[in-house]
Amino acid sequence: MATITEKTKEEVKEVVYSFFAEECEVDIEQINENTSIIKDLDGDSLMFLELIEIFKKKYNLDIELKVIGKYAVKHPVSTIGQLIEMQLLIIEHENRLLDIEP
Repeated sequence: MATITEKTKEEVKEVVYSFFAEECEVDIEQINENTSIIKDLDGDSLMFLELIEIFKKKYNLDIELKVIGKYAVKHPVSTIGQLIEMQLLIIEHENRLLDIEP
Protein backbone atom coordinates (compact mmCIF):
# COMPACT_ATOMS: atom_id res chain seq x y z
CA MET A 1 0.00 0.00 0.00
CA ALA A 2 1.42 3.34 -1.02
CA THR A 3 0.55 6.97 -0.54
CA ILE A 4 -0.31 8.61 -3.85
CA THR A 5 1.78 11.71 -4.49
CA GLU A 6 1.87 14.04 -7.46
CA LYS A 7 5.05 12.25 -8.51
CA THR A 8 3.23 8.89 -8.43
CA LYS A 9 0.37 10.33 -10.49
CA GLU A 10 2.83 11.64 -13.10
CA GLU A 11 4.73 8.34 -13.21
CA VAL A 12 1.53 6.33 -13.71
CA LYS A 13 0.34 8.71 -16.43
CA GLU A 14 3.69 8.49 -18.23
CA VAL A 15 3.77 4.69 -18.07
CA VAL A 16 0.16 4.37 -19.30
CA TYR A 17 0.60 6.86 -22.15
CA SER A 18 3.92 5.32 -23.25
CA PHE A 19 2.54 1.80 -22.99
CA PHE A 20 -0.47 2.49 -25.18
CA ALA A 21 1.53 4.57 -27.67
CA GLU A 22 3.94 1.68 -28.15
CA GLU A 23 1.44 -1.20 -28.03
CA CYS A 24 -1.11 0.48 -30.29
CA GLU A 25 1.49 2.11 -32.53
CA VAL A 26 0.16 5.65 -32.16
CA ASP A 27 1.90 8.92 -31.47
CA ILE A 28 1.86 9.65 -27.75
CA GLU A 29 0.52 13.13 -28.60
CA GLN A 30 -2.70 11.49 -29.81
CA ILE A 31 -3.41 10.11 -26.33
CA ASN A 32 -5.21 12.06 -23.62
CA GLU A 33 -7.41 11.35 -20.60
CA ASN A 34 -10.54 11.08 -22.79
CA THR A 35 -9.01 8.69 -25.32
CA SER A 36 -11.12 5.53 -25.59
CA ILE A 37 -8.93 2.48 -25.12
CA ILE A 38 -11.03 0.31 -27.43
CA LYS A 39 -12.54 2.75 -29.94
CA ASP A 40 -9.59 5.12 -30.40
CA LEU A 41 -6.61 2.85 -29.74
CA ASP A 42 -8.01 -0.58 -30.63
CA GLY A 43 -6.79 -1.78 -27.23
CA ASP A 44 -7.94 -4.88 -25.36
CA SER A 45 -8.16 -6.45 -21.90
CA LEU A 46 -4.82 -8.22 -22.30
CA MET A 47 -3.15 -4.82 -22.42
CA PHE A 48 -4.78 -3.99 -19.09
CA LEU A 49 -3.33 -7.17 -17.60
CA GLU A 50 0.12 -6.30 -18.95
CA LEU A 51 -0.12 -2.87 -17.35
CA ILE A 52 -1.11 -4.38 -14.02
CA GLU A 53 2.00 -6.56 -14.14
CA ILE A 54 4.17 -3.52 -14.95
CA PHE A 55 2.79 -1.65 -11.94
CA LYS A 56 2.99 -4.68 -9.65
CA LYS A 57 6.72 -4.84 -10.35
CA LYS A 58 7.31 -1.08 -10.31
CA TYR A 59 5.56 -0.51 -6.97
CA ASN A 60 6.06 -3.98 -5.46
CA LEU A 61 2.30 -4.45 -5.14
CA ASP A 62 0.53 -7.28 -3.37
CA ILE A 63 -2.76 -7.63 -5.24
CA GLU A 64 -4.58 -10.56 -6.71
CA LEU A 65 -6.06 -10.39 -10.20
CA LYS A 66 -9.41 -11.63 -8.89
CA VAL A 67 -9.64 -8.54 -6.64
CA ILE A 68 -8.99 -6.28 -9.63
CA GLY A 69 -11.48 -8.28 -11.69
CA LYS A 70 -14.24 -7.92 -9.09
CA TYR A 71 -13.57 -4.20 -8.82
CA ALA A 72 -13.48 -3.74 -12.61
CA VAL A 73 -16.85 -5.46 -13.06
CA LYS A 74 -18.45 -2.80 -10.86
CA HIS A 75 -16.26 0.03 -12.16
CA PRO A 76 -15.61 -0.59 -15.85
CA VAL A 77 -12.86 1.38 -17.53
CA SER A 78 -13.14 2.71 -21.07
CA THR A 79 -10.86 5.75 -21.22
CA ILE A 80 -7.19 6.36 -20.49
CA GLY A 81 -8.15 8.70 -17.64
CA GLN A 82 -10.33 6.05 -16.01
CA LEU A 83 -7.54 3.52 -16.38
CA ILE A 84 -5.06 5.85 -14.71
CA GLU A 85 -7.48 6.42 -11.82
CA MET A 86 -7.97 2.68 -11.38
CA GLN A 87 -4.21 2.07 -11.43
CA LEU A 88 -3.75 4.72 -8.73
CA LEU A 89 -6.43 3.05 -6.59
CA ILE A 90 -4.70 -0.32 -7.08
CA ILE A 91 -1.37 1.17 -6.02
CA GLU A 92 -2.91 2.87 -3.00
CA HIS A 93 -5.18 0.08 -1.74
CA GLU A 94 -3.78 -3.17 -3.21
CA ASN A 95 -5.80 -6.18 -1.95
CA ARG A 96 -8.04 -3.85 0.05
CA LEU A 97 -9.36 -2.36 -3.19
CA LEU A 98 -12.83 -3.80 -2.64
CA ASP A 99 -12.99 -2.29 0.85
CA ILE A 100 -13.02 1.30 -0.46
CA GLU A 101 -16.46 0.93 -1.99
CA PRO A 102 -19.32 2.75 -0.22
